[in-house]
Amino acid sequence: MALVCSSEKRGIVTITLDTPANRNALSAGLLRGFTEALDDLGKDPGVRAIVLTHTGSTFCSGADLREPPDPAVFVGLLRQIVELPKPVVARVDGHVRAGGLGLLGVCDMAVAGPGASFALTEVRIGVAPAVISMPLLARLDASAASRYFLTGERFGGAEAARVGLVTAAGDDVDAELAPLLEGLRKAAPGALAETKKLLTARVLDAFDHHTDSLIALSARLFASQEAREGMGAFLERRECPWVL
Repeated sequence: MALVCSSEKRGIVTITLDTPANRNALSAGLLRGFTEALDDLGKDPGVRAIVLTHTGSTFCSGADLREPPDPAVFVGLLRQIVELPKPVVARVDGHVRAGGLGLLGVCDMAVAGPGASFALTEVRIGVAPAVISMPLLARLDASAASRYFLTGERFGGAEAARVGLVTAAGDDVDAELAPLLEGLRKAAPGALAETKKLLTARVLDAFDHHTDSLIALSARLFASQEAREGMGAFLERRECPWVL
């Protein structure tokens, strides 16, 4: 199974990314299972909110480089989360890389534990954070976006909270998560859905206007010679040829 949905607890359902052997990479199977789970939960009147978490030491490593997913399918999942009438809260206590930050960026809130680390590593393997720029540029501090998009540097939970990527970070991820979930349980379901629409309007506007061009950019870059060299180096655990 690519995903495991926990039992409901007082209106909160947890979806767990559960392919630790490949660092919860965005494979076609994971995307399909995730989409189906969200579709069911979005229609369930008993679900107040969804927590997205992970097994293993990695929340999500980005695209499965051995079998890269269709960018259109990935964008469809991101948009589905943005449009879902239930708030989605990420619980992160592991590494988040590349496309995994896009997944994090479309969550309504996120908390990071001591094991969390983040990096937009696309430029280091010869591609660009194309489709994930739509949610991330709306969320991140502008100077931080420039720095981390262009350098691929790794940063921790405290910095992620400072620049707007996560809502809170601390030594106990569940202690940080608890007040958010209690607040959601006290909110009226219809009011939550309408309030989420207000908060996501800017991101949806970006999806409406830029999806096609960014999917095309992503596909072109993944097919490029640079990307072939970069992904090969990554999979073979060696430095890329352009490293000075």
